[in-house]
Amino acid sequence: MERIEDCISFLVGKAAQQVTRRARDLLAPFNVTPVQYAVLKILADGGSYSGAEIGKRLQLDSASVTGVLDRMERIRLVVRGHDPRDRRAQRIVASREARAMMPQLDGAMDRLNAESDVALGRDKAAFLRAVRDLASDAKWSRDV
Repeated sequence: MERIEDCISFLVGKAAQQVTRRARDLLAPFNVTPVQYAVLKILADGGSYSGAEIGKRLQLDSASVTGVLDRMERIRLVVRGHDPRDRRAQRIVASREARAMMPQLDGAMDRLNAESDVALGRDKAAFLRAVRDLASDAKWSRDV
């Protein structure tokens, strides 16, 4: 490779920084981070989930999920309760305040997606397929 600007790691990293920065900006008025929004989006159906279930959906390790949930509980975005089937386990639900905010949070992320649609133009569907492939361990060939 002749230029770092042509390296997939560099390009994807820079794109992720830009998207994350814009998501943070759009969610900032609500004092919610992008990862907190992702947790709330999982909880938005009104169900209760374990930290492990949330981590699996978001592909986050248990320590990261615990830290996110601790912060969310402190600012009253989630409520933790005991699992009626296993008292050692916890179930997490969105707080009433978080559920009330979801339309505004979804609107902010809809704006992010609309802005990215403009940047991607008609190639959006192919781009999203390619990014999903990059995110999938099963798609990587180490025998290149």
